[in-house]
Amino acid sequence: MSVAIGRAVLIAGPTASGKSALALAVAERFGGEIINADSMQLYREMRIITARPSREEEARVPHHLYGVTGATEPLSAGRWAVRAAERMREIADRGALPVVVGGTGLYLRALIDGLSPVPQIEADLREAVRAEVAAAGESAHALLRAVDPVLAGTVRPSDLQRISRGIEVARATGRPLSEWQRVPPQPLVTGNFARIVLTPERGWLRERIDRRFDLMLDEGALEEARFMAGLGLDPDLPAMKALGLRPLIRHIEGEISLEEAAELGKRESRAYAKRQETWFRTQMIAWNTFFEQYSERLSDKIFSFVDELGLTRP
Repeated sequence: MSVAIGRAVLIAGPTASGKSALALAVAERFGGEIINADSMQLYREMRIITARPSREEEARVPHHLYGVTGATEPLSAGRWAVRAAERMREIADRGALPVVVGGTGLYLRALIDGLSPVPQIEADLREAVRAEVAAAGESAHALLRAVDPVLAGTVRPSDLQRISRGIEVARATGRPLSEWQRVPPQPLVTGNFARIVLTPERGWLRERIDRRFDLMLDEGALEEARFMAGLGLDPDLPAMKALGLRPLIRHIEGEISLEEAAELGKRESRAYAKRQETWFRTQMIAWNTFFEQYSERLSDKIFSFVDELGLTRP
């Protein structure tokens, strides 16, 4: 069932586009509270590598759903959306403005457009299936094909996360995930929303990605990577795919130099930003796009845009 929120600001954009700074500016200007919609900033072990807001920034206005889960406990888009909808309702009940910000397009879609209504899967079953799939490796694709041949036809044998999801849903519900996906989705929240996408000029964005990666190294990203490497986690876990993490671990293990790791991390980040831009361009057509990087001038334009929508009045 959808929850009527009343008003909210939703901000999306590629990595390093300045969306977090914009969200902070909007929240401070209009009495808002910020909700994270970045799948990697959920992990408590990685503040620096995932470019989470600093503790000083988090102290300026309330921030929600940052660092709320461990690297071994990923949140699916659906599970995140349920938690985000709850936070939006709580914030709205306080008379504040929910400001949702992040670059994970699927999370934002799950929140405002909805996903197929697949029931919650018990943690014990989910863990058992994931262990079984990990042990089976690429032959796990046959396990999926046995319970959901339609889904299996769309999933690569190497995509163990989607294979696990298909198997656990079929076993828990007695119904293939491909059937659940045909049920019309229901949005989790409804209301008057300002939907904003930042798409800075690509050359500027590439330079900012590179500068930010160097800054993250200065601030302790290598130490975070060393901690993650020490956990001995399954490399297929979503947390292990944080931008730049795998190259830094390769450096820690003596495979490549720090300079090579940094270059690979920057390359990963630039490629990811390009994929994000494609997603926003094709999947968020109805959103309001601002073709520039974050700046005070852009803040003023967006403040006016939010005000014109009537979102400054509870």
